Amino acid sequence: MATPAFDSTVLTRRGVLAVAAGSLLLAGCGPQGQRPDEGGSSSAPGDQNLVVGVSLELSGRGAALGVVQRRALEITAESLNRSGIPVGNLLRSVRLEIRDNGSDPQVAARHAADLTRAGAHALIGGVLGETATALATAAQGLKTPFLALGQGDRIVLPLAERTFSFKLTPDGIDVARRMVDLLESQRVRRVALLAAEGPHGDSGVRAVREALGNSGVELARTLRLPETGRSFRAVAERATAGDPDAVIVWGTAPDSGDAARELRRAGHRGAIFFDAGAVVDDTLRGANAKAVEGAYAVHPACLGGSALTATSGAQVARRDFDYRYTQRHGTSVGFAPYAADALQLLAAAARKATSLDRGRLRAFLQTQMAEGIAGGYAFSADRHGGMEVDSLGVYRVSQGSWTRYA
Repeated sequence: MATPAFDSTVLTRRGVLAVAAGSLLLAGCGPQGQRPDEGGSSSAPGDQNLVVGVSLELSGRGAALGVVQRRALEITAESLNRSGIPVGNLLRSVRLEIRDNGSDPQVAARHAADLTRAGAHALIGGVLGETATALATAAQGLKTPFLALGQGDRIVLPLAERTFSFKLTPDGIDVARRMVDLLESQRVRRVALLAAEGPHGDSGVRAVREALGNSGVELARTLRLPETGRSFRAVAERATAGDPDAVIVWGTAPDSGDAARELRRAGHRGAIFFDAGAVVDDTLRGANAKAVEGAYAVHPACLGGSALTATSGAQVARRDFDYRYTQRHGTSVGFAPYAADALQLLAAAARKATSLDRGRLRAFLQTQMAEGIAGGYAFSADRHGGMEVDSLGVYRVSQGSWTRYA
């Protein structure tokens, strides 16, 4: 039987953060381009905008994740621009400069340079570990703040080489520990791990091995998935050899659904467990539907418009975002709206910095503690991966949809 992830009577670290920092959605009031104490409705001059350069996977293997994030950015920018962002004695508006990196890390790195030269005050993007890492490397050289949407702990490590980069996705070890707790609760004794190549899969392998080290679950074998678009049949057959009780698939869509389908074809009848990168509609559709039914995923607790939050302000913001997304696109956002939170974090940093200076934005980003739409964040000088562990929930695929399990 499903159990709630949080007890509202327990004071968690996430609750403390929410009380201290408030919801990210508490934007300044008043029309754009005005001093806070003035009337009128004049627009902010173009050079007074908060210019945000965005490099996303709108095509290529990361498109299932990138398109969702673009939509989240556009909805959030519109919301911010209705009231404006108080920066010093002016109200600024947000201007998004969005580019398609085609899921290519080299293109993403070029975008970082081009967008910064064109006047971007900060960068957002990279839903894949490879593109996010390329953007982080470029942003460091450019001294431009960068908020990464990709999975992979090394995106912001080592910190001495990533002082301008911040990661919104949960750390691999937090996802793995939640997953191992679930494995133990279901009396799983032997598990195989299928991990993607690249930064995301590397983080998964390290995290799963560490989390299993203190458990009663044996890691039977670890295998890496081929490149997107290539056949997964051989690796699925190797993973099912020896009949493990369960298989963990640590990757992103569309690989997650493809791997599940091949595992079933190879004869696996046990449970399948996904990390957060699987949670998009693509994983549930078409030929994948039967294979993923009953599968589990560890994912931020915002999925499906969940009301499990630490503050009423965040709950209202989450519900409002989900409503606007569904109204515009006909479906609820699946992959956590990290991009929406990234833009809100930038706006909050600009308010506190009273400036759009890149160095000041970076300095104030690393003091952010807030409750967003996807979850809670706590950046600091020695921690640039800010998603809080108690922002995570467990979901199960039930009748073709992601359903809250725990």
